[in-house]
Amino acid sequence: MQPRALATLIRTVLAVWLIAIVTSAQADPIAINQVSSVNSAGIHFPEGIPAQPVHLPDDWSQSRPKYDGSVWYRTSFDRPAGTRPDELLAAYIDRACTNLEVHLNGHRIYSGGRMTEPLTRNCGYSHLVTLPAAWLLPQGNVLDIQVVGSALQRVGARQRSGGLSEIVIGPQAELAREHGSHLLWSIESVELISLALLILGGFMLGLWWVNRGETSLLYFGLLLLGWALMSVRVWWRDLPLDTATVEFIGSCAYPLLVAFAVQFMLSHAGLRSRFIEAGLIVQCLLMPLTLMMGWPTRIFLVANAWYSLLSLEVFATVALYLTMTWRQRRINFKSMLFILTCTAFVLLIEMGVQLQLIPLPRLPLTHFALPVLFLAVGSRLLQVFAHALRSAEANRSSLEDRVKEITSEIERNFAQLSELRVEQVTEKERKRIAADLHDDLGAKLLTIVHTSESERISTLAREALEEMRLSVRGLTGKPVRLADALADWRAETVLRLGQANIETDWKGPAEEIDHLLPARAYVQTTRILREAVSNIIKHSGASHCKVRSSVGERDFGLLVQDNGKGIPMELDGKLDRGHGMSSMKHRAKQLAGQCLVESGPGYGTVIRLTLPL
Repeated sequence: MQPRALATLIRTVLAVWLIAIVTSAQADPIAINQVSSVNSAGIHFPEGIPAQPVHLPDDWSQSRPKYDGSVWYRTSFDRPAGTRPDELLAAYIDRACTNLEVHLNGHRIYSGGRMTEPLTRNCGYSHLVTLPAAWLLPQGNVLDIQVVGSALQRVGARQRSGGLSEIVIGPQAELAREHGSHLLWSIESVELISLALLILGGFMLGLWWVNRGETSLLYFGLLLLGWALMSVRVWWRDLPLDTATVEFIGSCAYPLLVAFAVQFMLSHAGLRSRFIEAGLIVQCLLMPLTLMMGWPTRIFLVANAWYSLLSLEVFATVALYLTMTWRQRRINFKSMLFILTCTAFVLLIEMGVQLQLIPLPRLPLTHFALPVLFLAVGSRLLQVFAHALRSAEANRSSLEDRVKEITSEIERNFAQLSELRVEQVTEKERKRIAADLHDDLGAKLLTIVHTSESERISTLAREALEEMRLSVRGLTGKPVRLADALADWRAETVLRLGQANIETDWKGPAEEIDHLLPARAYVQTTRILREAVSNIIKHSGASHCKVRSSVGERDFGLLVQDNGKGIPMELDGKLDRGHGMSSMKHRAKQLAGQCLVESGPGYGTVIRLTLPL
């Protein structure tokens, strides 16, 4: 082996050896789970009262049932072996409910906040207590912790009863990672999810406002907003209310949330029961009354009896919802089955925690898992809504195509019958098609108008119905008095432009008009004028529109002029390609007339229609 390669190998071995020495020299944190405790509200650990040995974690519901107040814990420890004299140490406490203060060798070094009502509520927070080097001894350090908390009977959930977790002492940098991870998953994630629920809940209420028939969106939006408000007490430590008030308000909110959840599932499944609605309202009133009857020493008992009943209601509603979904809308069954099954599983775990069948979880399961499931349900609802919107657009397109097909068939038949000069056959055919339109397509469109839960679909069906009625009127073949036609056109134009906040100036012939307008000319002129008005509303950006009508001996004319932005430069010389102008000119040409368009960017648009009488 060459000397250079040998030297490299020796340096590598030495480096690995040094790393192993440094790693092995790192101190392991000290886990303290045996302490002495005294029930006392004093400002220091009471020296004259016999202390009782306690194993950590200490759950007050087990070690001191029905105790409500302050408990002092004392332990002693030496500086962890392997730590440098200048290394910063800390004590990590995963849970101290409701609040705590820490003393080191007789000096108070940490406070979680207010120790009297209204308490600072730190049940969901972990604590990282830096141990000052000036007061830290190499051996025989005394650590006193005062915890103020509530008896299990005085709170609505086991997670908020008094207790203290295991104490870990070690390097501050190492314990800070554990502390940050706990805050991330227990507090910060709940805050972020609550914000997402607020946003999604507001969006659901907005969708319901647009589609009033979709009551499931209303109840789901209220459920999301209610749960987001309930999550406030997880991360807002300094609520300006005493413990009893917070527990009462929080417990009374659950029947309301369950009512929203039950009504959401029932309405989404297409079910409605006035008996169930009345029962939900009654239980929202009964729970506060029963809590007041058990106040303040039986809150946990009464609240958990209600929680069990409310959970059973949710389970029954889930079963009913899944049954109806399986029968009616199997496309939604699998996704909702998974989400609702997970929800029921989370509720079962929570019931096991409250009944002390399952240890307290480190993370707030219901405030973390349930909102995630709510977000999944919201995502699924948005997918369903988007699908319904696409279906509505497809139905609208289908209706338009059907109307166009029938209109084209009518026009073809009319042209053939005119060429053959068979008036009787023509009249009979017109009446048949008009009757078919009125009795078949008209009835279906009218049914959609009155039964559709979507306002958008109802509006599209109403527009298609008006177009069909215009076609039927043209089929009757009866001439229309030109004066009556001008009155109809004026009323419709002024109304549509007025709804778009566009001022209308309409002037017609001053003298009496005795001319008759053929039915076909009336229909086509109506469509041309509607297209012109639609272009003004959608594209021109105008604030004023002038309409003039004139009647000659052999023809009549309409002039429509707006003060909008005119035709864009890119369409200059290609007016027939945009804004429906090609169809307007084509209709005028079919009636042996003409439709001229004059426009310039910034100078508005003028449409001149001339048709023979």
